[in-house]
Amino acid sequence: MIQQFPSLSVIMPCLNEADNIADAIQETLNTVDKMGIHTEIMVINDGSRDATAEIVKQLQATDERIKLLNHTKPQGVGASFWDGVQNASHDFVTMIPGDNENDPEDVLKYYYLTQDIDIIVPFIMNIEIRSKIRRIISALYRFIINVSFGMNLNYTNGTVIYNRQILLAINLGTTGFLYQAEILIKLIRMGYFYAETPHLLSKRGSGKTKALTFSSLFNVIGGYLKLVWAVHISRKAGHTGEPLNEKSISYRRYQDNQ
Repeated sequence: MIQQFPSLSVIMPCLNEADNIADAIQETLNTVDKMGIHTEIMVINDGSRDATAEIVKQLQATDERIKLLNHTKPQGVGASFWDGVQNASHDFVTMIPGDNENDPEDVLKYYYLTQDIDIIVPFIMNIEIRSKIRRIISALYRFIINVSFGMNLNYTNGTVIYNRQILLAINLGTTGFLYQAEILIKLIRMGYFYAETPHLLSKRGSGKTKALTFSSLFNVIGGYLKLVWAVHISRKAGHTGEPLNEKSISYRRYQDNQ
């Protein structure tokens, strides 16, 4: 019997990824076809000045599952993700960046858990693939997030898989690199069930990461202060007004051999 999975919207933000976007889309389609997941790919062109949009339009002509949303100027990865959520039409959503750094097969390795779990949170096993300075920054960032908000997360910036309906219960306060941590903290504190699963990170195909910039740093600091206010002062998840709990222990950590 063929296993039936919930449908999936893959949100694919990209900024000047003409060298990588076609491979990112094709590898994602190959993976969902192999797994039998009913899927749409929502490419969010975040103000690219290269041929990214033109390449996506060419691919659209060959596959109706590819959707394109254009930003006239860069709005950030959080805004791109949220636009994708608002325009998605399937049961679950995840983000696979258009830089082709993530292996879609690895991202969706534990997709079967969506039949029982609201959120699948990946953590990176091969962290050594990144530079030493980025590993240090990542460890410090994780420590601050966990201590500040009573979390026990290994990683907060990965390709998380969400039930789309629960995302609509919150209001996103930041559009920078902190957006993923904000979403996880709010949803977990609302009591939604999540699982942490191990994943591998691939080497970047071409270009440079946009994560380690001064503008990103200032954006993270601003987002952090807003999140402190939301969690510890206003104690609300967002526009639904649902209260945030002190902590959540509703998680399972899946090991490699499961």
